[in-house]
Amino acid sequence: MRIHELKRRLREAGAGPSHEQRILRLWSHALPRNSGRRLPATFFPSSLMQALPAIEAELAGLARIHAVHPGADGSERLLVALADGQTVESVLLPRDGLCVSSQVGCAVGCQFCMTGRDGLLRQVESAEIIAQVALARLRRPVRKVVFMGMGEPAHNLDNVIEAIELLGTVGNIGHKNLVFSTVGDPRVFERLLQARVRPALALSLHTTNAELRKKLLPRAPNLTPEALIDAGEHYARATGYPIQYQWTLLEGVNDGPEEVEGIVRLLSGKYGVLNMIPFNTVDGVAFGRPSRERCEQMARALHERGILTKLRYSAGQDVDGGCGQLRARAAEVRVTVPIRRADDRLS
Repeated sequence: MRIHELKRRLREAGAGPSHEQRILRLWSHALPRNSGRRLPATFFPSSLMQALPAIEAELAGLARIHAVHPGADGSERLLVALADGQTVESVLLPRDGLCVSSQVGCAVGCQFCMTGRDGLLRQVESAEIIAQVALARLRRPVRKVVFMGMGEPAHNLDNVIEAIELLGTVGNIGHKNLVFSTVGDPRVFERLLQARVRPALALSLHTTNAELRKKLLPRAPNLTPEALIDAGEHYARATGYPIQYQWTLLEGVNDGPEEVEGIVRLLSGKYGVLNMIPFNTVDGVAFGRPSRERCEQMARALHERGILTKLRYSAGQDVDGGCGQLRARAAEVRVTVPIRRADDRLS
């Protein structure tokens, strides 16, 4: 279901703007119909009251929690079953955050990511994205939503923008606390600037070497790291939100001194922050996680060169932390990729 379709059905049932807003607010916050000081029966039209049970039942059936995997760090990885039997992952993060999925599978095929191993299976519709938030809010408060779960949000732009607009209005999420993550589809930079709710942006950089980036992200748009950062800088200055540049640290691939020099060259003076995330080990995937000492050394070297760098260890690493791993285990998917020598840089 798309959110605009839900709004159309509510209007057909006699809902006015205030009725529609009330229903969408209660749904996105996972609150019962009678929450609040004024009962719906006292101001909803009778036609809407008659239609509501069926609409509420359909919304409740969009998604359900199939499994919960709590992490030692306070995170909870949720395997969410959609109405057609497909599953996606959501992650409740420490400090009231939630990571949601925008696609079942992914077409980008990042070499270090489990999600894209089976390709793109289908889009997650806007109401299914909100359903992930509602399910999470049944468990704990959610004040930040990041679109960093399964899928490439730029490949499902209409649904994601619809969901962001609802979350940034009746969903009561601050706009800078809505984070749109992308490998750099050029359409993103134009569409998000035109949107009613403009989220913060996270750009998957991972390397400053254009040829290596093509190998790591084989079906990402053909943007060089320089072009990606230029587009990000324009968006950051237009919105007032710094860009989050994402960098998955892969042992022997993008953790060397040449990358430190490349990062300094490209990010010096830019309105952004570099998030370095050590790779989550995946059985059968031929990448390794650099040692903690190496990760800290690289982050320290960048700090000393004036680059705001945050070394982040992904939430829920002890519960299949890499996105797509939980779904793959539930489906008993076996993953095999060619073994890579430590010095061949994916050649």
